[in-house]
Amino acid sequence: WEPYITGSSRGVVSQTECFSSDGHSKSSGICSPRASSLRNLADVAPNGDLLDWPKNDTRRFFHVVYRVGDLDRTIKFYSECFGMKVSRKRDVPKEKYSNAFMGFGPEKSHFAVELTYNYNVSSYDIGDGLGHFTISTQDVYKMVETVRAKGGNVTREPGPVKGCSSIIAFVKDPDGYTFELIQRGPTPEPFCQVTLRVGDLERAIKFYEKALGMRLLRRIERPDHKYTIGMMGYNESVVLGLAYNYGVTEYKKGNAYAQIAIGTDDVYKSGEVVRMVNKELGGNITREPGPLPGIGTKIVSFLDPDGWKTVLVDNKDFMKELGVRSQG
Repeated sequence: WEPYITGSSRGVVSQTECFSSDGHSKSSGICSPRASSLRNLADVAPNGDLLDWPKNDTRRFFHVVYRVGDLDRTIKFYSECFGMKVSRKRDVPKEKYSNAFMGFGPEKSHFAVELTYNYNVSSYDIGDGLGHFTISTQDVYKMVETVRAKGGNVTREPGPVKGCSSIIAFVKDPDGYTFELIQRGPTPEPFCQVTLRVGDLERAIKFYEKALGMRLLRRIERPDHKYTIGMMGYNESVVLGLAYNYGVTEYKKGNAYAQIAIGTDDVYKSGEVVRMVNKELGGNITREPGPLPGIGTKIVSFLDPDGWKTVLVDNKDFMKELGVRSQG
């Protein structure tokens, strides 16, 4: 959610050729206010053992966070065009923002999108680093016609991928975010991929393997289109696509996309692993491990070598949040 966002501010490449998508794992880390967190590190093992933590932790993609100019408009569009449902909403007048979580099932088991609306901010700069989000559907043609009828922008008409049987299309929502629609059979997780562009694919793959315990599920080489994609994740239900366009080493991030939230059993261990990998490969911790004031949920947030933000959230604390909201 927005509390996870520090400073809530203000060539789309098709990354899903003939494949499916994912998300789960484990990690290790250190402290919040550094002094007080040292006591939480008493059981942290030597570096070698610590780096094994991400593979043994319980990891799952919770949600992806980005900002929109009209929350009600976006909720209506995602509901009517994609079939998503709102799982929870909140308004925080004191901080001048509202947000809503949407997806294809309960957050305790499904990947979700967190839409953030900052009061009186009607538009954002998406930049050129964010690739797209992917939704699977049993009928791409029908979904595209619905998007068109609801005022969405169809940027690639539905049809087969060259050299492959997959049927895809690309559309944009009212804020300009790009969605890839891919035709597949029934799946429990239709919201299945987030694609980010990176300047050094090997470095990015290594970072997500070591810092976050993800696996390289697939590697897609498309020299004819001058790009390569590494599909990272914990399983095949939700994946993070890391896209490298030949010769492009930097991208403009803009201020629209925020972060991905992933679960962990221990934010302190996980934070220490991230700190070690940041030193090796780049990036930095943006919020030390520890509880959020007024909420109590323990998190740690950080940037990867390309500047993309991830927030690791304590699994038990996250479930408590969902339980409180479901009862309220």
